[in-house]
Amino acid sequence: MTDGADRTDKQVVCNQNSVCFRACFSLKLSLILAQSFCWFWDRFAKERIDTPRPAVHTNAMTLATKLSFVRVILAPVFFIVYLLPRLFPAWFAGGAAWTVPVLWLIFIVSEITDMLDGMAARKLNEVSDFGKLFDPFADTLMQITCFLCFVLDGIFPAILFLLVLYREFSILFIRNLMLQKGVALGARLGGKIKTVTYIFAGAAALLTASLRRLALFESLHAYFKTGAIILFLISVVFSVVSFFDYLSVYRRAGVLK
Repeated sequence: MTDGADRTDKQVVCNQNSVCFRACFSLKLSLILAQSFCWFWDRFAKERIDTPRPAVHTNAMTLATKLSFVRVILAPVFFIVYLLPRLFPAWFAGGAAWTVPVLWLIFIVSEITDMLDGMAARKLNEVSDFGKLFDPFADTLMQITCFLCFVLDGIFPAILFLLVLYREFSILFIRNLMLQKGVALGARLGGKIKTVTYIFAGAAALLTASLRRLALFESLHAYFKTGAIILFLISVVFSVVSFFDYLSVYRRAGVLK
């Protein structure tokens, strides 16, 4: 009995160490994304985007930018709240049910700000080169954070998440190639459709996680998970297709030869 208890304790410690490692890795990845954006913006955007444009607001801290910044703040908050019960199970002996309304609130607020920032920029005549880049960056940071949580929770396959990650890094790189030419290209129709599919996939995965944490409809969990994976797969397809759409635009602009 003692040997069995020791083995169980060792397994628990190993599992906690594994979760802590993945949590640290994902936080580091988020920091790298943020630092990369800031470095490229400081290196290229401020120096090279000097072509005058009509009806462009030059102040970076507009209402639209502040709304986008809300998502940058909410992304790590979502990550921490989602993984807290797994990182410190002893602190939450009552379970993780309390995280469900908090996670949904963060998710909904982030999507509302995504909808409002573009409307505010156009209505208040606050469209800017910074906003064109910062809005999709904030979207990506929030989406990648959510998807990473769902991968760590065993809902989304890691291979699909890796494809999304490669796509987003590639878009970030090509956008900065455009910045060197003095062009700040915002989200295109394909990118916006991709974002909508991301929202549906994320909502389906969060619903699956919520049912698990609330211990509801346990016999249907596998079906909810399958539905979330199908939606995620569809979003990955749109993600890859939209990448080639962006790539064709960059080629026509003469950035890529």
